[in-house]
Amino acid sequence: MSGPRVALLGMILESNRYAKPAERADFESLTWMGGEALMSEARSATPSIAREFCAFVTAMDATGPWTPVPLLLAACHPHGPVKEDVYEAYWQAVETGLEAPLDAVYLCHHGAMVATHLDDPDGELAARVRAKVGPDVAVVQTLDLHANLSDKMCASTDLICGYRTNPHVDMIERGEEAAFTLRQILAGQASPKISHVKLPLAPASVTLLTASGPYGELIDYGQRRQAELAGEILNVSIFGNFIFSDVPDNGISVVVTARHDLAIADRLAHEIARKAWEMRERFVRSLTPVAEATMLAQREDGAPVIFSDAGDNPGGGGSGRTTELLSALYSAGAQQVYYGSFFDPALAHEAHVLGEGATFIAQFNRERADNPWEQWDTPFQAEARVLAVHDGQVTGRLGLFAGRRMHLGAAALLQLGGIKVVVISDRTQTADPMFFEMFGLDIADARTVCVKSRGHFRSGFLPWFPPENVYEVDTAGLTSPVLSRWPLERVPRPSFPLDTDTVWEA
Repeated sequence: MSGPRVALLGMILESNRYAKPAERADFESLTWMGGEALMSEARSATPSIAREFCAFVTAMDATGPWTPVPLLLAACHPHGPVKEDVYEAYWQAVETGLEAPLDAVYLCHHGAMVATHLDDPDGELAARVRAKVGPDVAVVQTLDLHANLSDKMCASTDLICGYRTNPHVDMIERGEEAAFTLRQILAGQASPKISHVKLPLAPASVTLLTASGPYGELIDYGQRRQAELAGEILNVSIFGNFIFSDVPDNGISVVVTARHDLAIADRLAHEIARKAWEMRERFVRSLTPVAEATMLAQREDGAPVIFSDAGDNPGGGGSGRTTELLSALYSAGAQQVYYGSFFDPALAHEAHVLGEGATFIAQFNRERADNPWEQWDTPFQAEARVLAVHDGQVTGRLGLFAGRRMHLGAAALLQLGGIKVVVISDRTQTADPMFFEMFGLDIADARTVCVKSRGHFRSGFLPWFPPENVYEVDTAGLTSPVLSRWPLERVPRPSFPLDTDTVWEA
């Protein structure tokens, strides 16, 4: 195979400063893959790895000859800061591969990683890559829209391509865009120039939906302006930040990549930033109290509703083990409730041993430890019946996980009074109906569905629950979007909405 030699690598982690640090085993349980095994997985019909990575590979395959140099893709479910030894081991594994003659590098990152020894490990990796390959090798990167963008990251890459949708459903398009743009760069059709504007605006993720609201309007505006500039702009990405990382680079970032002219990128980046600042008051969202949610679940009329257990989103570093909402619904005697998914390997294992039809006292959080990241994982027990067990090997159907193989580990469906509870052994947010459907449940049969997910469930469950039937419940946990509950010691101050009198001028 001929064509440009492109190194493929990435380290994907969204870090919640207050969650359990990420170990090597946490990456190996999801993705720690290189060489031909990585290429084979990327070209699979139902891959288990990041969809943007797969899309980049297939787009490069479709657009001409190339020589992939697959180094290492590491990915972990959202966790705390990655431990220093894991981070440095990753770098040692890819460093040598970057010494070979290369024409380009593709970095597949999330962008909100924190390390125990670094506040900006994504930017540091990009800088190390650039130092290793030199100034003449093209470096392109894809990032989640919750990335905490740094100047170091922007200075080290030729193109930064961020998701445009939240819930995230455009990963394939962004991987393809990165590949198509790289082809232009390698053909001499572009000499990219990046402009980055950081705002003192650091909202919680619940305000960063894109189907409606200020963030979606902002992204749409950026795309319209890019189209109006007649090919002068390669990419406009607006990053909402991930507040729980608690880093000096928190804050909404506008990143504009011009085809040739930095001045054009600068003007558009500042134009978009000014527009974002003008709508800052709209980046605040109220939540539904647990007591109100419990009353809603007890009603006997009206349309079915879905609750986000907002304080315990595994997709943002939550433990997946808080019992506040489950306990409240059970105590109230709520009926026709689906609840998913509770991360408790010990409970799932017990259900498998007992078998379908068995009745027992289900003990949630029996293995709770005295760690700060488990302080809300209150033990809870109730009489339960094992309705079904499953090996947890499923392929996502809608939204974030559509077409992606998931390994949820030993899973069980338990009946607690009027509540059907899904228990899993791999901490994953419930963003897809398959979490319930793998047990033969029909979402349409529930009056109330409760999910441990912040926002990605919206696309996965949209066929049953339009936006007006979605409630974000104010529960405690590692992802509570009530920012006053967190110390946030590294976020730049003043920043809105933490400081309502924040002033900014372009």
